[in-house]
Amino acid sequence: MGAGVVQKSGDSGRRRRGRGRSRPMAEINVTPFVDVMLVLLIIFMVAAPLMTVGVPVELPKTAANALPGEEEEPLSVTITNEGIVMIQTTEVARENLVARLRAIASERDSTRVYLRADGAVPYAQVMEVMGALNRGGFGNIGLVTDTGGPALDRQGG
Repeated sequence: MGAGVVQKSGDSGRRRRGRGRSRPMAEINVTPFVDVMLVLLIIFMVAAPLMTVGVPVELPKTAANALPGEEEEPLSVTITNEGIVMIQTTEVARENLVARLRAIASERDSTRVYLRADGAVPYAQVMEVMGALNRGGFGNIGLVTDTGGPALDRQGG
């Protein structure tokens, strides 16, 4: 990759038998390696934001702080404006929701789930899904909202 030949110096121009030969260079040229790593870094920086859950909903805005992250990929349950319930990006019938959640909970280490609901969805429907999440084995439910909403303490979020 970056091997070359180094001339032996210090012979003052004389060549003796076997002493004036060139030897291979032992250093590695790391410049191409650094170039490849920088390209990969840019590719991952561009691709990372695109790997989020892709169900479009209009989340309500609040002044709450974000929840801390975790190592396992978070489970996301979404209620769309039409009342459709989705686990990650897969639509699930309401009567099958608890059974699907129990199957998922048996395979996961974490009981954390993020509930995303469109702001136009009635409160009763959100509570029904929260009850199904609880019966399905997920006791740590985080409600997902957008930031920048009104702060009730009049200090502005």
